[in-house]
Amino acid sequence: MISFNHHAQPYPVSRKAVYAKNGMVSTSQPLAAQAGLDILKKGGNAIDAAIATAACLTVVEPTSNGIGGDAFALVWTKGKLHGLNASGRSPQSISIDQVKADGHEEIPKYGWVPVTVPGAPSAWAELSETFGKLPLEEVLAPAVQYAEEGFPVSPTLAKYWDKAVQTFEKELEDDVFSEWFHTFTPKGRAPKAGEIWSSHDHAETLRSIGNTKAASFYEGELAEKIAAFSEKHGGYITKEDLAQHRCEWVDPIHVNYRGYDVWEIPPNGQGLIALQALNILKGFEFPAKDSVDTYHKQMEAMKLAFADGQKHITEPSYMRHTAEDLLNESYGEERRQLIGEEARQPEAGEPSLSGTVYLAAADGEGNMVSFIQSNYMGFGSGLVVPGTGIALQNRGHNFSMDPDHVNALEGGKRTYHTIIPGFLTKGNNPVGPFGVMGGFMQPQGHVQVVMNTIDFGLNPQAALDAPRWQWLKDKQVEVEQTFPSHIAQQLVDKGHDITVQVEPNSFGRGQMIWRDPESGVLVGGTESRTDGITAGW
Repeated sequence: MISFNHHAQPYPVSRKAVYAKNGMVSTSQPLAAQAGLDILKKGGNAIDAAIATAACLTVVEPTSNGIGGDAFALVWTKGKLHGLNASGRSPQSISIDQVKADGHEEIPKYGWVPVTVPGAPSAWAELSETFGKLPLEEVLAPAVQYAEEGFPVSPTLAKYWDKAVQTFEKELEDDVFSEWFHTFTPKGRAPKAGEIWSSHDHAETLRSIGNTKAASFYEGELAEKIAAFSEKHGGYITKEDLAQHRCEWVDPIHVNYRGYDVWEIPPNGQGLIALQALNILKGFEFPAKDSVDTYHKQMEAMKLAFADGQKHITEPSYMRHTAEDLLNESYGEERRQLIGEEARQPEAGEPSLSGTVYLAAADGEGNMVSFIQSNYMGFGSGLVVPGTGIALQNRGHNFSMDPDHVNALEGGKRTYHTIIPGFLTKGNNPVGPFGVMGGFMQPQGHVQVVMNTIDFGLNPQAALDAPRWQWLKDKQVEVEQTFPSHIAQQLVDKGHDITVQVEPNSFGRGQMIWRDPESGVLVGGTESRTDGITAGW
């Protein structure tokens, strides 16, 4: 197992790492984590627990995800790591020319243009069918109950719900958005912390997904409601788009970092960016975490990796350079040589040819799951399908309107995707799942928590709580208020444009669970930046 100080808490936090033997679920909402743990206690495995937690999160954290979003998973079971890509495609009828004809020069954030086929329900069904032990309807039952009977809104959730309402009241004036306000502002405002919120429509939709193994969502009554809503308001998604959706089992990609294999889902996800940054950084030595040299090199590697990722990542069949090309050792060395003593403007290279929730779950049998799902930008497109509670995602906003870009908008295509689950192994043994949600912060969070763990020996909770930074663009970097001020000044001296950001959620929210290969003991952590817990058994 990774060697770390079990008592290390070098940063001001309110939590300590959690230890357990029989099972563990860690996520950003206590009710969802406990629902997953209850499924473990009923005889389910880590896969069942992950599905139960994910479904619950669509109810108890709708500000970050929903039934109408996408999902990805890394599953360790029976000695092997499996990857699941459950991101949906753009509607077949959409195109750059069509979007321009409809009056848009850029892809808008809200409305029908950025809506892609939701993949999350298919992920739940596929995981359940392939690896689960309990029936899907039983696994979704806790989420159905919370949606039907209601739950008390937690403090961080209330804060971001209110922020979303304030934004949507300004941005969403068309009648097509009225169902969102009906669903999420039943009292004409966002619910306050401690108030009960429920959604009978959401409960019925979850019940239908469970009873039909998601068939109703893609080919049945729910598909008909989505398609009818789209047709009524000039949307692009049709019943055929929904019926054609399939999630895909994929081979995870990895780099070896100081004896550990760090795993990510391959493109169209941006996990490749985290791996490329680590591939650059592994050529350096980092004797101290809180030093200007450590942070400078991390930031420069991250900029180089992002420049490549944003130029090259899309659906694999459209990529001009493969993940293997970008993770090539010689290309990593070539990019490493560009890092000097001063901050530089990031530029993409050319290798030689050759709003999100995260959860981690583990059981006593050795199964472990890294799972992430999202509507994007909080509540997503601002569209809720009437009578269903389904808030539709706006993933299509990431497509490019430049027809020459690899990620150019086309019908039936998967876009560059921000949500990424991570997993760590050593040799043939799993260490465990990890993730940091939050848009383009995600690969940056992955790099930081992996290095906190491997390079600096921090336990899961301490690794998550450590002050973070986030590269934005050019030489602009935001740091948390807890970031060492003297190092921030030294980074400025190296040419970085440093801003202290007071909003903690800007730096992502993560969880991780490690397993000791000898004792089987699990140790987990969850963000002090959110409401969640690590529930152990």
